[in-house]
Amino acid sequence: MSIYEDTVIMIYSCVLAAVTGAVLGSFLNCAAWRIAHGESFSKGNSRCPHCEHSLGAADLVPVFSWLFLRGRCRYCGHRISVHYPLTEALFAVLTVLCLLKFDLTVLCLRNQIFLCCLYCLTLVDLESYIIPDGCLLISAAAWVAAIPFAWSEYGGWSGVLFSLLSAVAYGGGMFLFSLIMDHILKKDSLGGGDIKLFAVMGLYLGMLPSLFALLLACILGLVFAVMNTKRNENSGGQIPFGPAIAAAIWIMLLYGSHLVEWYMG
Repeated sequence: MSIYEDTVIMIYSCVLAAVTGAVLGSFLNCAAWRIAHGESFSKGNSRCPHCEHSLGAADLVPVFSWLFLRGRCRYCGHRISVHYPLTEALFAVLTVLCLLKFDLTVLCLRNQIFLCCLYCLTLVDLESYIIPDGCLLISAAAWVAAIPFAWSEYGGWSGVLFSLLSAVAYGGGMFLFSLIMDHILKKDSLGGGDIKLFAVMGLYLGMLPSLFALLLACILGLVFAVMNTKRNENSGGQIPFGPAIAAAIWIMLLYGSHLVEWYMG
């Protein structure tokens, strides 16, 4: 079945995807905050970060709760950052784009799981300059689990082996690059999480699209660094590279084939 068979089905599927994406965005926001602060995201109710009061169902409706409460906590009146509804709305949009690109297929489910991991590690990296290994392990596990159900899309044994080779090439290549740059700069250049994320990038994108993603990640990283100069100074010069890598990977997953064809043409 395809969402493109009928206009009504496509609209219904997109609305459902948007609602699901907003709910997932809210969960990922909460999970990322807890991971960044060393807490378990699987235990305990959601709570206000200021007064610690447990939040009820009416406080947890993505986007709309923030709007109805006018951006303030129902219990203590403290202002709630616009960061929360924006991340929920953005993930809703990304979920719809994933559905429109990959339709109702196993690849859509696999890439949605990957998107959740990319989004979570982006939020954690922005908060604590750390890329959680759990997000990378889940991404790799989703890629492996989808192989039997999307064998032709993977390109058979040759496609699987080529993707594994790409993961080793980009992960190992960036590791060697970081060692060289560490020696030249006399300080850490790339974090271990960034290097492992490059390996996962090779797994999902393959050799040539990963090269485009690498270049795009560098450009986005520079833009992000320039836009956050003051924040970087306060953090001792640390720059979270994970968000730029994650954004580049997702752009290539959605539009990589068109970009590669355009460039090669």
